[in-house]
Amino acid sequence: MDYIILAIPLFFALMAVEIGWSAWARRRVYRVSDFVANLGCGIGSQVVGAFTKAGIFAIYLAVYDHWRLLTLPSTPLTWLFAFLLIDLLYYWFHRLSHEVNFLWAAHIVHHQSEEYNLSVALRQSWWQGLFSFWFYVPVALLGVHPAVIVTVGAFVTLYQFWIHTKAIGRMGPLERLFNTPSHHRVHHGSDPKYIDRNHAGTLIIWDKLFGTFQREEEEPTYGITVPLRSWDPLTANFHYWGDLFRLAGQCRTWADRLRVFLKPPGWRPLYLGGPDRPKATGRPTHRVLEDRAHRAVSGYVVAQFAVLVCATAVFLFLQESMDPPRQWLSAALILWWVMNLGALLDGRRWGVWSEVGRISLLAALIAASADLLQAPWHAVLAGALWVISVMHLLAAQRRPGSPGG
Repeated sequence: MDYIILAIPLFFALMAVEIGWSAWARRRVYRVSDFVANLGCGIGSQVVGAFTKAGIFAIYLAVYDHWRLLTLPSTPLTWLFAFLLIDLLYYWFHRLSHEVNFLWAAHIVHHQSEEYNLSVALRQSWWQGLFSFWFYVPVALLGVHPAVIVTVGAFVTLYQFWIHTKAIGRMGPLERLFNTPSHHRVHHGSDPKYIDRNHAGTLIIWDKLFGTFQREEEEPTYGITVPLRSWDPLTANFHYWGDLFRLAGQCRTWADRLRVFLKPPGWRPLYLGGPDRPKATGRPTHRVLEDRAHRAVSGYVVAQFAVLVCATAVFLFLQESMDPPRQWLSAALILWWVMNLGALLDGRRWGVWSEVGRISLLAALIAASADLLQAPWHAVLAGALWVISVMHLLAAQRRPGSPGG
């Protein structure tokens, strides 16, 4: 049972509450472009995860079946032990994801938003699961059943959703033991004193124990030190990898090329200028990423994004019952959809024609399903969908207006 997928309705309900709070408090917490980009990254993460979670579970199961050192019974004490160990291992995975370049290349996606709201919790790398699960293999080695590992891991992840908010201030005595919104706001800060602090998942005691705790003082400036300047989830997931390979290509030795991926972010050999670390010069000077699409295009993106969320939910709930070709085609269509909406928000002209192609493919698939489901009306629905979507897109693209979002 995938508890994260089951929690999707709760995620949207809490985001609606947060939007209501922001209106009441007269604070601008959400922007359309940022919201779509955040959830676009999250959608991609879940779609990729749909193909990798079975393999990850199989690895845990192989370790448990063939190499476990103990056999721990399914008792409350075992679950408590699993929680403490997984939360500790999460801390080290998270900390190393800020201190080792190839891990940061995946984790950076979560930090790119220059806003701080519940949608940021869903902004996840498409590949991070492939890097993180290795940290929990020792739990299976110690005799914890894989079903317990994935369940506890899911709840450690779910816990962190609610702490991505400005709506909750400090929480008194709870801050001594638990990770809270105040602690996690620090973690998302790009201010020099906040960088690489508060890596905890559930229990903040790990940061206090290992010397990475920082109390929230002034509100952080959110984002990364070198802004992404794109709303495209595809760019978000690949841009830092491109930076690393370009830097490796400039290095003179293979040892330095390897160090590019193993050293902390900002590392460079001395002959290329040496390490480039943030300097304590006060508040960062970079500007918040601006909206590039005018309001008509933003309106089209919002309409399509609502349909995309529904289509993704259907895929996630039904993908195990699909045959492999339909799984892969559906996943590719969703990721193409996500990329196109990001391109439109970035104001890229090619995004318009790519979106026309995506709409056409979707309409063709719906029409083709008429034979499979013996429902001739699917062809009519497909034609109506194609006409309405393409006309809306082209009308929005031609319509003048100020930037929206």
